[in-house]
Amino acid sequence: MRKVRSGDPLIAVGYVRVSDKERQELGPEAQRRALETWCASNGVQLVSVHEDRTSGGVKDEENEVEALGRRVPLRAAVAALRPAGAGVLLVYRRDRLARDVLLAGAIEREVAGAGARVVSTQGEGTGSDAPADVFTRHIMDAVAQLERGLIRARVKAALAVKRERHERIGRLGVGVRPVEV
Repeated sequence: MRKVRSGDPLIAVGYVRVSDKERQELGPEAQRRALETWCASNGVQLVSVHEDRTSGGVKDEENEVEALGRRVPLRAAVAALRPAGAGVLLVYRRDRLARDVLLAGAIEREVAGAGARVVSTQGEGTGSDAPADVFTRHIMDAVAQLERGLIRARVKAALAVKRERHERIGRLGVGVRPVEV
């Protein structure tokens, strides 16, 4: 196995993501500010920030590698690590990286292959490969996946109620009660 040259832990590439740009319009700016603050506090140079304003949602039947391939800003952030000599892919929170345990693991492997590690401004076990940090990362990834499932369940239930009431759903009005002429 080829040894991967590690990047400088004092150089970071940032990645910010919002899942719903209507409700989180200020989200990218707040995340970017948190990345800049974390870097200033830790003596780390933030060389670039890649922003993803689309949903990172993955259909249950899709595999994590296919999902990772469609996350263009994330792929660009990972690709920027080695040329920048960066040892850190910096995110605000781990759930901004992925809300799927397998996808989070695939991303971590991609980042490690570029000689870097994923670090969260919120801590979340990103300090080392110590067993407690690895465990914390796995728990945080599982919590993010649980949260995604709960959100989906709430949306599905709300849409079912709207359909029963024949209320408007979405921009095209699917579920609208027919107008009698």
